Amino acid sequence: MSTVTATVPTRLDPSIRDQTIEALVEAHGEACRGRAAVGVGQCAKLWRATDGDAEAFRTFCLDHFAASESDRARLLARLETALEQVSGHLYEMRRNLRRWSDLVGDEMPKVDALLATFDPAPDLAEQFYEQKLAFVALLNLEKPTLDRLLADGGDWDSNRWAEARIAMSFAPRVPKAVADLVRRISFEANDFVAHFHVPVGTMVDARGSRWFESDRALLAHWLIREEIKAGYNDPEGLHKQRALAWVLGRTIDGTVPKAVMDRSRPEDWDPQRNTIAGGDPGDLVDLARYEQWMAQFRAARATDPHHPDHPTAIDRKCGLDREIPEATVEQLLVDLLQAPVRRDLATLLRSRLGRDLEAHDIYFEDLFEARSAESLNAAVKHRFADERVFEAKLPEVLRGLGFADEDAEFLGQRVRVEIARGSGHAMRPRLSEYGAWLRTNRLKSELGWDGFDTAMHELGHNLEQLCSTFFVPRPVLRGVPNTACTEAFAFMYQGLAKRVLGLEDPAQAERAYHEAALSGMLMACQIAGPGLVELRTWRWLYQQGDAATAKDLREALLRNAREVWEAHFAEHFGADPHHILGAYQHMIAHPLYLPDYALGRMICQQISSHMRGKDLAVETKRICSIGSLTPDAWMKQAVGAPLSAQPLIDEAAEALRAIG
Repeated sequence: MSTVTATVPTRLDPSIRDQTIEALVEAHGEACRGRAAVGVGQCAKLWRATDGDAEAFRTFCLDHFAASESDRARLLARLETALEQVSGHLYEMRRNLRRWSDLVGDEMPKVDALLATFDPAPDLAEQFYEQKLAFVALLNLEKPTLDRLLADGGDWDSNRWAEARIAMSFAPRVPKAVADLVRRISFEANDFVAHFHVPVGTMVDARGSRWFESDRALLAHWLIREEIKAGYNDPEGLHKQRALAWVLGRTIDGTVPKAVMDRSRPEDWDPQRNTIAGGDPGDLVDLARYEQWMAQFRAARATDPHHPDHPTAIDRKCGLDREIPEATVEQLLVDLLQAPVRRDLATLLRSRLGRDLEAHDIYFEDLFEARSAESLNAAVKHRFADERVFEAKLPEVLRGLGFADEDAEFLGQRVRVEIARGSGHAMRPRLSEYGAWLRTNRLKSELGWDGFDTAMHELGHNLEQLCSTFFVPRPVLRGVPNTACTEAFAFMYQGLAKRVLGLEDPAQAERAYHEAALSGMLMACQIAGPGLVELRTWRWLYQQGDAATAKDLREALLRNAREVWEAHFAEHFGADPHHILGAYQHMIAHPLYLPDYALGRMICQQISSHMRGKDLAVETKRICSIGSLTPDAWMKQAVGAPLSAQPLIDEAAEALRAIG
């Protein structure tokens, strides 16, 4: 177990700060007192003895204080360019160094791991301080709190937002040893998840029937879930779904047999009884998943002392990354799950399936799809034989979705399509001379529906990424407020997959909108449950602190999954023997990310509702060009209202009334 002992350096004596403020007022006049107090205070909190003594601090502040507005504007522009170049080029290097680990193809596992974890500037954050660039920024630009951003940010212009974002880009001083630990553990967790494919070639259902080719393996949780969803279009699919639900449950509690994982036993594996050839399954995977999670927790705890304003991973995720308070995030998830319309939705699900609902039916979201997996695969193959054809046709795809020729060519030619080793994902450019990367999955000899559906999701990310790179007011405002906002566009464009294939009748657009609202509500609730489970499990971890163990963590996760299920799902879906709300592997590789999916569904519905009767392409470009504000300020500019669960709830209720 790797540990890092963190020491927090002593701050400057307050008297030195006060003397420096008075020196600046004496040099530049009483009018600068307010700015001097803010800037000197920000610097004093982070100045260390190694940065210089009291006189060095005073001299630095006097030398670098930009007293006039014109000097501040010139400084802002210089810092913006400096950060763009330094951070942008390093980002591009890092994402290229991960290619061999991320993509299917040539493998040199040990070398690939070294490359993926190699950092050409491992102590960059500290160098910004040691070489004083961070202090120049913090002396002259105010770093607002989240409360200030939420209260005042909606009234700021792009210049004021640029000032805030530049100041906020200089994070607390995290020692290199801690940064190295975090980077290594993050890679190891991602690598564990990317390689956790459960062989299902020997899996049998309750009747003893096998469902997959002997060499088939499914990435947990993503592809197991997708195979469960595919079962709805198979007359015998319920037997397969029930078996796969047990497979999923065993990935959650660690009871997958090692002999299944290493393919050393070719006999039938019954995941419900967890037997191989009707007998003992042998050694189990056990706590491997939770040891990875515990490593993530240790990395977070090593980071905590260096973030005095955000002293936990939860606070950093909500307050820094998401810019939505933790209590608000939780309430939005609960608002969804407590919506009365869910009772009517459950009635609709039972009607569509013709039976009582089971735990795995939380994944039943494509209520009105009558096509088989084979027919969907054939439709994809007819239009896009493989990922290379899909990439080549992206400008054509975008034109078909309403983008003007110029924008379709500009955006479509800046997306590279590749096959991921793990789940699909998208990577944005950080500099205007680069493009975006789209990663998806594929079948052996073709892209297939699952690969195409994932690709359309990632294309939504890419369109946001490219628009928010090339069309924002200033470089420092590139991006959208948080991952929930980019997920909104991913969901929106994923919902257009059948239109791109020519499977959606334009005359049925109104019905398709209502169907999308129902599917969106189902998917939002399905992911809100795991989001709540993970959030509450992280709270438990912080309550336990050093006493937490991987075994205890597993029990806490299973307990939270049971409690959230009983509170919000059991009424509609019955008992859950699988602890299915604990399935998502994001919990291991991307801690505390899951609520962004549910938030993204809410944002997606608000934007979709706003776009009704408007030009999809024009509004995509406009909204994604607003820039990196807070989610609330961004939403008010995007659709005229703050983030809320209620529009999605209301649209689902309206859809039920409209289509029955």
